[in-house]
Amino acid sequence: MTDYLGAVLEMLGPAENRYADTAAWDRLHAELGMEFPPDYRVLVDAFAPVQVNGHLYLCHPATERRNLGQNIRRTVTAWSEVSWEDLDPDEDPRRLFGLDGLSFGTRNGLWPIAGTDRGETVFLIAAPGAPRLLVSWHETWAEHRMGFAEWLYRYLVGEDMSGPGSAAFYPGPVRLEHLPMSADERTEPWYGPDRGM
Repeated sequence: MTDYLGAVLEMLGPAENRYADTAAWDRLHAELGMEFPPDYRVLVDAFAPVQVNGHLYLCHPATERRNLGQNIRRTVTAWSEVSWEDLDPDEDPRRLFGLDGLSFGTRNGLWPIAGTDRGETVFLIAAPGAPRLLVSWHETWAEHRMGFAEWLYRYLVGEDMSGPGSAAFYPGPVRLEHLPMSADERTEPWYGPDRGM
C-alpha cells in the first residue's frame, strides 16, 4: 500500500512549516465544529499558504492573509447561495454520489479545502466513514474515496482528478510559490526535487 503522504512530501521537498501552529488548528476546529484529516493538516502546515504547479491553492489557519478559515467561510457562503433544484440529473452531485442532501459548511456537509485558478473546488465530505472528496469543475463533479494526500499525489502525476479531461500535468519538479502575506511582498517560485517525469 502506497504511503501517499510520504510520496507527496518527497515530491514537494523539505517541509518548511513556516506557520505550523496547533492552536490555530484547534481554534478552527472548534469554530467549524469539525476536524480536518491529519494528512491535510500536515501538508497545509508544511507548505501553505502556497500555490502548487501554477494552479492549486492551499491556505493556512494561522495566517492573517490567505487564511483557511476566512476562505472556507467565503466559499461556503457562495456555494450555499446556489440553487440546486433545477439541475440536470447528470450534473446533480446528490444523485451522482448518493448524498442525502447538499449543504456546505455543516456537520455532515461539504467543506471547501482547496481550489484552483481553473475553477476547481475541492470539498471534503465531513460525514463519518472513509475519507471522501468531491471536486467541482465547470459544472461537473468527481468523487474520490481517498484522503487529500492521495488526491494531491494523483493530481500532481497528471491524473484527471476533477473529471474527464481535467489533468494539469507538468513534467519535471513540482513548482511551488508562497502566496504574498503583504501588499508589497513579492515571492519567487521554488521547486521540489527531480521526479524523473
